[in-house]
Amino acid sequence: MANAQATDTYPGVLADVPGWFPPLDQVLFTWLLEQQEASGVRGDLLELGAYLGRSAILMGRHLRDGETFTVCDLFGSEAPDRANRTETAGSYASLTRQAFERNYLSFHDTLPTVVQGPSSVITSHVAPGTCRFVHVDASHLYEHVYGDIGAAREVLLPGGVVVLDDFRSEHTPGVAVAVWEAVLERGLRPVCLSTQKLYGTWGDPKPLQEALLALLEKREDCGVSVQWAAGHRLVRAHSRRMQPPPFPHSRHYVPPAPRAPRSRARRLAADLLPPLVTRALRRARAGRAPA
Repeated sequence: MANAQATDTYPGVLADVPGWFPPLDQVLFTWLLEQQEASGVRGDLLELGAYLGRSAILMGRHLRDGETFTVCDLFGSEAPDRANRTETAGSYASLTRQAFERNYLSFHDTLPTVVQGPSSVITSHVAPGTCRFVHVDASHLYEHVYGDIGAAREVLLPGGVVVLDDFRSEHTPGVAVAVWEAVLERGLRPVCLSTQKLYGTWGDPKPLQEALLALLEKREDCGVSVQWAAGHRLVRAHSRRMQPPPFPHSRHYVPPAPRAPRSRARRLAADLLPPLVTRALRRARAGRAPA
């Protein structure tokens, strides 16, 4: 993919937006959202913790008429407790609402509904049982993740999908505890696991799992394994140099300049001359002295 920008402040392609959203998860998000659309599932979208907007931009592409996309983040506001303030200062000091909105509007005509504040307030802004897809990527502290999972369950439609980030990263043990506790004690049922995220539902995961397995097992760029634990079927996917799904360029995208074609004589020289002579000729044309 070409990685061109109009300026230093506007992204040209999705990969230009800073953040942690690997190609495998981009594929899984896209597939799940498209599955919902193909199945006629309607409902709102929600993201808790947006950072600079990479995953929100992808989610926003799947918003349909009559649906609402809500994004909740501190965006530099005061965190609710000392531990959260320490976490925010260490990892998200450069995050501002202005930067998020600038990135998002590079790809979309209108902003999502933005709630600037801690994720604990989200149930005051999103009604119960209204969302089909929720992405949780806010605080990494156990108490906050526990609350975010509870909020996701409250706002999701029956059969809706929740995606929980950093459930097995070494620096986020609080997330791991909260996520597996939700699986073992709070009724969450895993759909699949990627390197960073657990995809789950409080409905029946089997139809999604069967369709996903059929898709991924045909792809050479994705490894798939199935394990069982505590009565749950765990579908694990991992990337094999997977590329992200196609995504439209931003309005600021500038295509890279085409390379000038080489003359026939230069092509022949490159093919026939010894490498040392070819390098010497290139240095001479560039005005460089031999090394």
